[in-house]
Amino acid sequence: MRPDARAWFEHRTTSAASLAEIDPDALVRAKRRGGHRVSVVLPARDEEATVGRLVTDLRERWMARLPLIDELLVVDSDSTDATAQVARAAGADVVATTDVLPGHGTRRGKGEALWKSLAATTGDLVVFLDADLLGDVAHYVPGLLGPLLTDPQVLYVKGCYTRPLEIDGQARPAGGGRVTELTARPLLNALWPELAGFVQPLGGEYAGRRSALEQVPFVSGYGVEVGLLVDLLRLGGLSSLAQVDLGVRRHTSQSQEALGAMAGEVVSTVLARAECGRPGHQPLTASGLLTQFRHDGSGFVPSSRAVGVDERPPMVTIAEYRTGDAGMAG
Repeated sequence: MRPDARAWFEHRTTSAASLAEIDPDALVRAKRRGGHRVSVVLPARDEEATVGRLVTDLRERWMARLPLIDELLVVDSDSTDATAQVARAAGADVVATTDVLPGHGTRRGKGEALWKSLAATTGDLVVFLDADLLGDVAHYVPGLLGPLLTDPQVLYVKGCYTRPLEIDGQARPAGGGRVTELTARPLLNALWPELAGFVQPLGGEYAGRRSALEQVPFVSGYGVEVGLLVDLLRLGGLSSLAQVDLGVRRHTSQSQEALGAMAGEVVSTVLARAECGRPGHQPLTASGLLTQFRHDGSGFVPSSRAVGVDERPPMVTIAEYRTGDAGMAG
């Protein structure tokens, strides 16, 4: 690890692996002193099995018992199940991506939900959590908020954790995050070695200041996390970034084919931001297609899908956002 990356890792990595390591009352006092408003956003697509419990837990702990969260929003991305109804019944505010900034259309992907959530929330501090989290993760919110509430230089905080892997009913204590280890980490170490200290660059739990998040583009698909990391590095420098050890993260594992598509989107996002070193610093360009193969019993059958970068511009450039008119229905 390069010296600057090691120094960052040692000084900008803190632990909040359980509530025992967090003083929530002190965070509430810091929130009040700073006049902050906290929005928590859960992007969700077909997560009816997990989103209700997660919303209930967050509301009970950080809204009813202790006023750490001011706004809890589930952004429904074209779910075909009862995700919206379950989340609303559990006490979350719910919006559909199609109803936010409708004049700008809707695109598929997690990043689209995150981008539109900026127009649908009001907090100056925004926490993002995936909606398929399993187990007790209530400490994630105060853990991610800690650096933002205690250090005004920090603009963006990434969660890190160990990631158990379950395949064919067999659970392993580690081994999750395969796209990170086989794709994102090697690329980031090669192109932005100062980011080598990030344990989970693709992790779905992070928090940031609205003043920073609104100034960077959001990739619409699975490249959103790596895109935010690189773009916020350019915006505020390495010292403006931090990470928090949140302990263990459990969620539903995906198939190898799905992980391949995720990796393709990550590669496209990275290449779109990379400078190849030639005069003029021209960005590298990916083909935008990923071809995968299945064997049908008699031979290999190719299947191609689009993995090119489709991104939204910085939210601060959107006129409706600047005027406070997100145009949400209902």
